[in-house]
Amino acid sequence: MSDLGHIVFVSQLFPPEKGGNASRIHDTARELRREGWKVTVLAPPPSVPPGAFDRSWRRIDTDTIDGITVHRLWSCQPLVEDPGMVRRLLYYLLFGIHAMLWLLWNVRRYDIVITSTPPISTGAPGLLADVLGKGWVVDIRDLWIDASISLGYLSRGSALERISRRFQRTVLHRANRIAVTTDTLQECVRAEYGETLAGRIMIVPNGVDTDRFTPFAEPPGRLSESSVNGSVALVESNRPAEPQGGSSGSTDQPVIVYTGNLGSAQALDIVVEAMAYLDHETAVLRLVGGGDRESSLRELAAECGVADRVEFVGVVDRVAVPAHLHAATIGIAPLKENDALRYAMPTKVYEYLACGLPTVVTGSGEIERFIDVSGGGVHAENDPEQLARHLDCLLEHDDHREQLGAAGREFVIDHYDREAIAKRLSAALMELREAND
Repeated sequence: MSDLGHIVFVSQLFPPEKGGNASRIHDTARELRREGWKVTVLAPPPSVPPGAFDRSWRRIDTDTIDGITVHRLWSCQPLVEDPGMVRRLLYYLLFGIHAMLWLLWNVRRYDIVITSTPPISTGAPGLLADVLGKGWVVDIRDLWIDASISLGYLSRGSALERISRRFQRTVLHRANRIAVTTDTLQECVRAEYGETLAGRIMIVPNGVDTDRFTPFAEPPGRLSESSVNGSVALVESNRPAEPQGGSSGSTDQPVIVYTGNLGSAQALDIVVEAMAYLDHETAVLRLVGGGDRESSLRELAAECGVADRVEFVGVVDRVAVPAHLHAATIGIAPLKENDALRYAMPTKVYEYLACGLPTVVTGSGEIERFIDVSGGGVHAENDPEQLARHLDCLLEHDDHREQLGAAGREFVIDHYDREAIAKRLSAALMELREAND
């Protein structure tokens, strides 16, 4: 393996935490290491979903995962399901300060810093790296300020919004490169922060390991509490999580699966309500993950009379996700109708398609465009009755599900394989390092 240089990722999330950002940073770091880079990750102690991890008081914990050196730098972990803005900001800012101190103390040991946002506070370590003469890439998964306003976490026109905008503008105009996940997100960044950024932006889409996410994964069976790479797989459901057959076959109990964060941006309330309108009364909705909305979704399922058909599996180790997809009949990726989410492209959709799982999405913008171009699923409005009709139609027609599953897998293999994406990113980082030498 050649020594291309040393990359440091600064990320608020990293496995054993779940969700698109954690998996994106882990998979990208792993693939860059395979390309020949030395890779270090700076992250706070695991905290998401809040309450799923014990509080850490150690200044730094170091581990090695897939050849990646991971430094867990202390921050004030939120422990309640839906922490307020003050607690969130404290968690973000303390980690950012700690990461800056690490970068300053170890200034001779690395060449390039990649800061992942959200949250925007990771930009502070990036600004320090810039001052220290290091190559700096800002990796943007979504426009955190706009999303926070649309979801009610931040008030439009407030002092905090104005300060955040100025800070984000400074970050983007000082960074050497800006990595975005979609063309739509690139357009939003340029419109909000200036067309002069166009030459710095590169598309680095979320992708999927198509060798690991396949239609041939073993079914999960009954997952029990276990430890994998230091993370705990938690199972809590209303009925045993027995395997329910493959993604395209007909089963006595069809499974509609959702994997990932049970958060505010996901229209999961619509999906739960849709279960009451399904003609296929044996179908179950399986929610694999945790987050701020879990309690309210449990209450909604009870109010709709479908509590026995909505399973809350809880947080599972990432190695178990392909098996859950293999055990499902349909994958679902619901986004709220919101202009601030038009650029969003959840990682789970790539994973569903890679597993040959026909997929139903809601929301507008990038996710609607993607599912149409891929041929791997259908788009539905955020309306419970209409969503139920789409689900019933797919559950009724085995051949159609098989066609969608095959088309979706072929599409992500051709365009969104994580290894191929990492090779293109590695080449761009080599250019950046040479320019800085």
